[in-house]
Amino acid sequence: MGTPAEADRGEPGGIRTALAGLTTRGRSFLAAGVAAVVCAYILGQADLRRVGLLLAVLPLICATVLYRTRYRVAGSRRLSPARVPAGSEARVHLRMDNVSRLPTGLLMLQDRVPYVLGPRPRFVLDRVEPGGRREVSYRVRSDLRGRYPLGPLQLRLTDPFGMCELTRSFSTFDTLTVIPKVELLPPIRLSGEAKGYGDGRQRSLALAGEDDVIPRGYRYGDDLRRVHWRSTARYGELMVRREEQPQRARCTVLLDTRGLAYEGAGPDSAFEWAVSGAASVLVHMLERGFSVRLLTDTGSSVPGEGSDGFAGSQESADAAGLMLDTLAVVDHSDGAGLSRAYDVLRGGNEGLLMAFLGDLDEEQAAVVAKMRRRSGGAVAFVLDPDTWVREPTDVPAPGHAPEQRLRMLREAGWTAVGVPRGASLAELWRQADRERSSAAAVGGEGR
Repeated sequence: MGTPAEADRGEPGGIRTALAGLTTRGRSFLAAGVAAVVCAYILGQADLRRVGLLLAVLPLICATVLYRTRYRVAGSRRLSPARVPAGSEARVHLRMDNVSRLPTGLLMLQDRVPYVLGPRPRFVLDRVEPGGRREVSYRVRSDLRGRYPLGPLQLRLTDPFGMCELTRSFSTFDTLTVIPKVELLPPIRLSGEAKGYGDGRQRSLALAGEDDVIPRGYRYGDDLRRVHWRSTARYGELMVRREEQPQRARCTVLLDTRGLAYEGAGPDSAFEWAVSGAASVLVHMLERGFSVRLLTDTGSSVPGEGSDGFAGSQESADAAGLMLDTLAVVDHSDGAGLSRAYDVLRGGNEGLLMAFLGDLDEEQAAVVAKMRRRSGGAVAFVLDPDTWVREPTDVPAPGHAPEQRLRMLREAGWTAVGVPRGASLAELWRQADRERSSAAAVGGEGR
């Protein structure tokens, strides 16, 4: 975005600001000039007085000229791209335009960036001709997701003699969004998919029977076997039956954000793995044509999301962007339970339920178990906080509570998978499919 440099023109105390910008050299010249003038009056030396006046006036002239010309520079910043996954780099392009009729002196450019993005970039630009421009760029990278402001841009101007140095801060800034990492998932068939937009999708005609179907005009490529002859005779043109309307499959991704359910912090923590996993599943389901909804333990979802979530369609990229932007800033909640999320699910429609859960006590495991009743299929990735903070050589105590919680969820009909530290979501995704298939086979044999 372009940023004109006239914002501070006419500020009160402008001369004082210009004098405060005198460098060590400029202050030394001014002090030497004043001292020479005083000595000249005392000693009666006219030549010394002229030298003293020259030394004292030179830094003042430089400060005045620099102060009056510093507003004739415009700056702009461009991010490429403006949204990056955690651990990836983005490039920031800076452009300075000299919009005055006079050439500039030496320009020192500095952009303000948060500490997590790296060191503050600094550039030195040589003389810029009237109407000319200079372009520089630098890279930023963050392992932590979030929204980070870039700017304001600071410009330090100096005169050719190095007597004065003034800093100009532009007023605008840009925002870099660091989204969670998205892992590509293999296309598997999970329980509950047949109730929607999969191979076993249900279809419904526009109205009750074939004779009551509302026809439409024939289009090139339509199957002639779908011609509705009665309507064709009535309207005098070829009419065909409307296509059957498939019911779109629904998928809800539940993300447990309770602060007490996770331990540790940083890009390799359990909570960051859960956020990245939720993002991966959201993108995967959108690409497969599901109507996807993101839900947290607080009962909140993505702003602008419909009652059935975002539909997977040609706008799925926009929907994924909104969800990833939401996950970029999601943080721990102060809640102690999952009852709010259960209330939302209790009033919803059937579909797939994919949950990323932290530590569960017996009460919260019972709440999660009840969520299964309102879903066509349910898969839970349960993160044991102990495995993410203890050493790999440590052995869990007998009767480890997380194993009991997994067993409780499986008995309620969940496909529950424990998540060890550093696990690959793609592998756990396949494991969930194998466990679901095994459970379905056992259920078939039992019948």
